[in-house]
Amino acid sequence: MRSPRFDGPVVTPGPAAYGAPNSTRPAILIPLGIVTLIWGSTWLVIRDQIGVVPASWSVSYRFLVAGLTMLAFALAKGERLRMDARGWRFAAILAAAQFVCNFNFVYRAEAHVTSGLVAVVFALLVVPNAIFGRIFLAQKVGRQFIVGSTVAMAGVALLFVNEARVDPHGSTSALIGIGFTLCAVLSASTANVMQGTESARRYPMATMLAVAMLIGAAMDAAYAWGTAGPPVIEMRLGYLVGVLYLGVFASAIAFTLYFSVIRVIGPAKAAYSGVLTPVIAMLLSTVFEGYRWSTLAAAGAVLAGIGLVIALRARRPAR
Repeated sequence: MRSPRFDGPVVTPGPAAYGAPNSTRPAILIPLGIVTLIWGSTWLVIRDQIGVVPASWSVSYRFLVAGLTMLAFALAKGERLRMDARGWRFAAILAAAQFVCNFNFVYRAEAHVTSGLVAVVFALLVVPNAIFGRIFLAQKVGRQFIVGSTVAMAGVALLFVNEARVDPHGSTSALIGIGFTLCAVLSASTANVMQGTESARRYPMATMLAVAMLIGAAMDAAYAWGTAGPPVIEMRLGYLVGVLYLGVFASAIAFTLYFSVIRVIGPAKAAYSGVLTPVIAMLLSTVFEGYRWSTLAAAGAVLAGIGLVIALRARRPAR
């Protein structure tokens, strides 16, 4: 049975997709680990970007840098840069979901709640990814994956309670921030599931990402100009280095690795990078900000790790 799709037929995995847990191979764990480490560090950097420069302009600069980086990479690889109308349409939808809505919501969320709380709420990405993957890609999840997800979500719940307790903002501001984060989660999940379709595989990864990121940067700039006025740039070294880090490492490199992993193991398992991201963020905060671990935070981190191991070792059930 064919499932709803994004501009193309649904990928039908071959026999190798079922059986051995592909997600435990080094070829999957290494890039997923790199993505987790990078994205675990971005919350501190994003926090530093908020202030002088309106959030939408910071997002625009980030994806302009990312898009140009991916374009240079595509040229270096000798990838064809031309795409048909279907490819441009796919890139535009990907841009709107991942590089416009997702990040504008995240940057705004961090103006209302701590970066740690945003990271924790974003760990819920595994839930819509699993649901959307089942609906649009016909990817079933087995009992072991569900058990692992339950354990991990229990850990996320403990982390959430811990971060909510130490958040200095009022309850109204916290609810607004969590609401923005949930909107970001749904936007990111839409883009994640798109990577499991045949349309995503039809075009070279670097070219598709370059086009999508540059379209996203243009959309972000149009929105920023309409809502915050002409471009604003902060010539502070920390801000400029942060834009480069977020553009090159946290976007160009990380999304290339992450979307490649999604195409192999599916959006549900790939989203587990987000389950460990708040743990990484808290570890970095311990080093750079003197974060002190509570019993709740430690227990949540342990449960998240155990759930990750259980879920990633799960075999994909036959259909």
